[in-house]
Amino acid sequence: MLPKPQIVNLPVYQPGKPIEEVKKELGLQEVIKLASNENPFGCSSEVQAAITQELTNVNLYPDGSAAELTELLAEQLGVAKEQIIFGCGSDEIIALIARAFFLPGDETVMADQTFSVYKSNADIEGALTIEVPLREGTHDLEAMQNAIGAKTKVVWICNPNNPTGTIVAKDELEAFLAGVPENVLVVLDEAYAEYVTDSNYLSGISLLNKYPNLVVLRTFSKIYGLASLRIGYGVGQPGVIKLINQVREPFNTSRFGQAAAKAALRDQRFVAECRSKNREGISYLYQQFDRLGLSYFPAHGNFIMVDAQRPASEMFQAMLKLGIIIRGGFAKYPSYVRVTVGSAEQNAKFVTALEQVLGQPAARV
Repeated sequence: MLPKPQIVNLPVYQPGKPIEEVKKELGLQEVIKLASNENPFGCSSEVQAAITQELTNVNLYPDGSAAELTELLAEQLGVAKEQIIFGCGSDEIIALIARAFFLPGDETVMADQTFSVYKSNADIEGALTIEVPLREGTHDLEAMQNAIGAKTKVVWICNPNNPTGTIVAKDELEAFLAGVPENVLVVLDEAYAEYVTDSNYLSGISLLNKYPNLVVLRTFSKIYGLASLRIGYGVGQPGVIKLINQVREPFNTSRFGQAAAKAALRDQRFVAECRSKNREGISYLYQQFDRLGLSYFPAHGNFIMVDAQRPASEMFQAMLKLGIIIRGGFAKYPSYVRVTVGSAEQNAKFVTALEQVLGQPAARV
């Protein structure tokens, strides 16, 4: 068998350890997973009711166009239905963009520490990745613009950025978009946008009419709590969305996912509550990291990237033994770990374990 030569040495994505596996391996009664940026508060109660109603339709294919969900989302976002495409998580939209636009030898620009799926999909299609160093954990848009060349097809901006959690200021974003050639697609990944409370943040949805070469990605996996149902979407100008749709497989989102997403969109009170609790959790973790003398990046999603002041692999194993699963392995930040903002109880247990690993005394009450 002769595979594409560019995939032979590609690393296989390594997901976080499952909770049950860790319990069994280490003989622990409780394990808290703070590695995958899942919503610790679950999902809206309306979602569970919607899924239950779909149980009688398991034998039926889903609506390949997700018509009802598309109409509901278009109304909420203030865009046309033709501007939306749904995927098996926003990850699939990333893969579809790569499939639709890249030829071997094309170039793509991204940050040097960002969501790894951008590069892996570019590699699969034989495109050359130009990685621009982050500046204090944030996209250096001026340097990224300078990296755009004659062969550049796509620029990727993760905002808030995964894994650092930083955001791009709205003035910088608009200045960047104004300077990008019209024939270069800009993909603005806003998987964590609903968590942002900073007034200096500007969603790309409001810029779509001004910049026809812009595509915005969103997901139901994070604040909506539908990670297991794998449903996300992209929004752009109809002509661009049509091109991406032309390489999409039919029936790529499930009946359960579509029903759950519709119910989730209707319950914005749940979203607001999760955003508020997440901000409280961030404030608590800021205080604890400050007390422990640990530096961290400003957090605008539902996770914080903190300098553990020791190799991240060592930190991961030490925390794992105490029943806390976190994320490390970031090449540009070898001593940093990423921790999901959990519930108040989960955050407190994380800090207790962190103190034990770091050899710090417990906080005075």
